[in-house]
Amino acid sequence: MRSAASILHLDLDAFFAAVEQRDKPSLRGKPVIVGGVGPRGVVSTASYEARAYGVHSAMPTHEARRRCPHAAFLAGRFGAYRASSAIVMGLLRELSPLVEPLSLDEAFVDLAAGPTTDFSTEGVRALAEELRARLTEETGGLTASVGIGSSKFMAKVASELAKPDGVLVVEPGTEAATIADLSARAIPGVGPATMERLARLGVRTVADIRGLSHAELVRELGRASGEWVHALAHARDDRPVVAEREAKSISVEDTFETDLTDRAELDAVVDRDARIVAERLTRSGLFARTVTLKAKRPDFTTLSRSLTLSGATDRPEVIIRIARSLLDGVPIESGFRLLGVGVANFTEAAQEELFEPDAAGAVVSLVESSAEVPDPANPTPTRDADPTIRPRWRPGFLPGVDVHHDELGPGWVWGSGLGRVTVRFETAATGPGPVRTFRAEDPALHLVDLRSPGSENDASGPGWARTARDLDQED
Repeated sequence: MRSAASILHLDLDAFFAAVEQRDKPSLRGKPVIVGGVGPRGVVSTASYEARAYGVHSAMPTHEARRRCPHAAFLAGRFGAYRASSAIVMGLLRELSPLVEPLSLDEAFVDLAAGPTTDFSTEGVRALAEELRARLTEETGGLTASVGIGSSKFMAKVASELAKPDGVLVVEPGTEAATIADLSARAIPGVGPATMERLARLGVRTVADIRGLSHAELVRELGRASGEWVHALAHARDDRPVVAEREAKSISVEDTFETDLTDRAELDAVVDRDARIVAERLTRSGLFARTVTLKAKRPDFTTLSRSLTLSGATDRPEVIIRIARSLLDGVPIESGFRLLGVGVANFTEAAQEELFEPDAAGAVVSLVESSAEVPDPANPTPTRDADPTIRPRWRPGFLPGVDVHHDELGPGWVWGSGLGRVTVRFETAATGPGPVRTFRAEDPALHLVDLRSPGSENDASGPGWARTARDLDQED
């Protein structure tokens, strides 16, 4: 453990929803829910106004609509979120070269690796307040909660306790007292299943965990989890801040509003996802040896098919060919609610001369594996090793997306259906604007693509996915 509070954790407050409220003046001070807008959608972020009605991330959209029917339900604009995140991460890198992003809206910073020399409580609190002021100014009004402590765990706890829009410094020597009365769920990795096992031992708070012996925790949770929970319950955490985290896989998934059974439609999804994955490989300078197809049936059974190659590739046509060949081996009659393409087993060199296409154009594999694992009755999005957030475009005028009218200028989709699109014409700088309705095919109305060049993660459609890293943590 460090002797000084020198690790900072920053968490942007209700980030996606806050960006929407910033850019849509008519939504300021009102409940806003960002996520999948279709019947199978999942809430990504809810504004604090929506949280007052019990809406939270990872909640099914239909449940959020039941609890807060008057909220604005928006599909999301990943390009706008990425732009704001880049500003924030740039500010953090001015504090230290050791910045560990966890997602677009959250990061650790090792202040000891930067120019900071005053690690007194007053000194680091002043640093945090200056950071938050600059962040709000440079992002056009976003806010963040900041925690500073002697470890990553304590910094994270501090930022949670500081929410929303606050700062908390946990002074060295007070760590155990700070966390004693917190729920045991405050410990990373203690999700519902683990909490249920701990509850059988009479555990409710972190202090209750301390009342158990190391042997009891290991016996109940297993060695790795038991030792982890035991250490953090006593505020022991020596994990370093790691600036670069190696991705173990890259994947893109689509969740459909209705089950797909048409092979042509499924092929189109595979082709699009494979191209996105290939683009990300190219941008990262990596090549992949393993291609995976993931499919989820209407009963939530998950199927995974993989091919490991004799070489490595980043070519979209190769990934498409392999993914389609994997789909050939999966019965599609009952349909799919989800389909995705992923790559793994990375290398920095391509070896495509080792590939031997078969007569049908598919790449011959050296290894093939499959698994079918039933999901829980009420599934949540699954964790993916790739730490980025993965919203997806769906063609059309989804609620919240940006549009431009040749005469009326910029606006956003307020609603659409029955061949019509209703637009509110306003921007972050204009104040609340007027609402107009157009025919969907009106040639004067255009969708605005806010994506950065080559980016796939810039908007979302019905049922778009988000990694569990950015949702409420589960077992």
